[in-house]
Amino acid sequence: MQARYYTLKEARAALPVVKALMAQVQEARTEILRLRPEIWPVLQKAAHNGGNVAAGSVYSQFDKLEAGVKGILKMGILVKDIDQGLIDFLSIRNGREVYLCWKHGEEDLSFWHDVNVGFVGRQPIDPEDF
Repeated sequence: MQARYYTLKEARAALPVVKALMAQVQEARTEILRLRPEIWPVLQKAAHNGGNVAAGSVYSQFDKLEAGVKGILKMGILVKDIDQGLIDFLSIRNGREVYLCWKHGEEDLSFWHDVNVGFVGRQPIDPEDF
């Protein structure tokens, strides 16, 4: 799926759905790691490209994880890191592309960063900039 542009208001309105989908992803991830920790690296790659035969032994959890990731992607939101539950909404700040950044467990969408900087460059959102 291709990312779409979100205003801050639209991203915050979408956040409850994103939170539910990411909670599903994290629950499945935890169960996969409990059942079969040795296949987690395979599943991380497979979640982004439609599956893998090695996932057979934990299929229901993989299916749940994949459905959550694909649900987020279908909304035009980027999944940056499954382990941390990081997602980015593409947005415009002062005339240039940036990401509105959210991490699983955060209550609100409160940070942004430049597209070429990543999580380490997160800065607090000033609503007047979006």
